[in-house]
Formats: sequence, structure tokens, C-alpha cells
Amino acid sequence: MKAQSVPPVPPLPHTYLHHIAVQTTDLDNCTAWYRDFLGCRRTWATDRFSDLTVSRLPGIVRMAELVHGDTRFHLFERAASGEGRPHPHETQFQHVCMAVDSPDALRRWRGHWSELARSGRYEFSLPDPPTDVVMDDDGVESFYCLDVNGLEFEFTHVPATAS
Repeated sequence: MKAQSVPPVPPLPHTYLHHIAVQTTDLDNCTAWYRDFLGCRRTWATDRFSDLTVSRLPGIVRMAELVHGDTRFHLFERAASGEGRPHPHETQFQHVCMAVDSPDALRRWRGHWSELARSGRYEFSLPDPPTDVVMDDDGVESFYCLDVNGLEFEFTHVPATAS
């Protein structure tokens, strides 16, 4: 088979991540979790939606933006559509990774998750505890945990010496 040349990609405008959208069936529970776990603050909320939004997200009830630093979460409540884990063959975002500044901070986040989960103030769709902190061959340390909806987050520390 003869290799075909690939045309050069024209320069594209700069992009950046604006927000992470999280679908939930309980906006109050989800908002409390993101506030208490990540330290987010609500910047706005609405229960009015365009025809386009309603056509894309049937059953949408209300939505709120929560912010922590430069990270924005758009939490939106829809009527219940199922329980449990997505099927492995379904296309989805697998997890969101949050970077921290030190191994100590990583362990503090894991402890914070456990403390809030034990408080009994939140309803979790899945009962999984956070994973242990693991280290790869480059010294990168991570753990994984779920939010109240069962969405997976990775918290990671990448040392300056990692390749």
C-alpha cells in the first residue's frame, strides 16, 4: 500500500476548556457535594432554557454554574433516566483529572472525600470508596473517586521530575 501524504493543517484559533457539564437527577444534592468537596461557589442558576437546549436535553429542569478557581462546572438536572454505571460499550467521557501541587495535597483530597462521604449528608448513586493512592514509574501519584452521580474524578500529582 502506498503511503498518502497528509495535507498540512491550517493554523486554528486558540481554544481552552470553558466548563465541564454534569448531568444529575438531584441538583441540590449535586450542588452541595461540589460546594463541600471541591469548594465551588455558585455563580448563577436558571430554570429557563432555549428551544435548542430543550431539544438537546429533554426533561431538563434547572441548571447552575459552580466555580472553583479557573474550573467551571455546569450542573444540570434532568428527569431520572436510569441508575448505576454506564455500560462499557457506551461512548462517554471516562473521567476528569484534577491536578494538585503536592503528594500531601493528594492525600488531603482523598481524606476530604472520605470524611464527606461518611457524614451522611449526601446520596451517592454508587457506593464505591476512593481508590488507594498509586504511583507510576515516573513518580506520578493518583487516586480515583466518584461524585454523587457516579462520575469518576482522578486527582493527580505530577512531580517536576516526571518525564
